[in-house]
Amino acid sequence: MNEPKTSSGHEPTRDELMSALFAHLVMQQSNMAMMLMGKAPHPETGQPVRDLQSAKLFIDLLEMLEAKTKGNLTKEEQNLLKQTLMAVRMGFVEAVESPAAQSNTKPPPAQSTETGKSAEAEKAPSVEAAASAPEESHKKFTKKY
Repeated sequence: MNEPKTSSGHEPTRDELMSALFAHLVMQQSNMAMMLMGKAPHPETGQPVRDLQSAKLFIDLLEMLEAKTKGNLTKEEQNLLKQTLMAVRMGFVEAVESPAAQSNTKPPPAQSTETGKSAEAEKAPSVEAAASAPEESHKKFTKKY
């Protein structure tokens, strides 16, 4: 199997390969969060998707990655993660505050096989529900970045 070569023609070192894979992982998580906030179209349908709870999960994964890799990243990797987190957090705040047509951009909730209730109805109040509730309730469920 041929090893990938850099633009200078030499084979990448293990550290260079790990750094590239780290950057790929960070960008992958960021792209998923942005897509789920409706900031980028779904790659298969081309339609925007708005699922703020799932987007929050991807942001939380990036935050966990930041915490677990603290002190083990190069300066470039730290900057990439920091800038990416700042961008997705700002996007999340904008998505929560925007009164976008949530009902037609979010996929229909999955049906539970046991009770016939939607899976969404069985969960705790969502971030979207909090965004449409009065200001006091909004503060209870919104994470400040």
